[in-house]
Amino acid sequence: MSKTQQVGVTHTTEQHGVRMPKVFRKGDGQPLRDEMERQGLSGPELADKTKRVDPEGRGVSAATIGRVAGKGRTARDRCELSTAWLITEGLDARIHRLFRMPSRSTMTIERSRSDAEEE
Repeated sequence: MSKTQQVGVTHTTEQHGVRMPKVFRKGDGQPLRDEMERQGLSGPELADKTKRVDPEGRGVSAATIGRVAGKGRTARDRCELSTAWLITEGLDARIHRLFRMPSRSTMTIERSRSDAEEE
């Protein structure tokens, strides 16, 4: 996996060359912590549930869940879209309640030429 930067949006290139954006947790992770508490789940218990919904069976580690849901110096504001998906599937929640996509970039990969430049 390699990482690239584009106008403040971090992307990770997956195995097949597909760029996946990082997503940001909402409310410094409070909605995620609230949902875990509502369901009576600890980080390791949620990690186990993510393994059951992951088609590859790997899931999300308890440490990663701790960083995404946590507070303090080890907390992380963003994570891979696939990580957010597995967490929300493990919680049987809606992803938009717990995470948000990065702001839309105005940068384009390919630009068309104006009519004036065409021959």
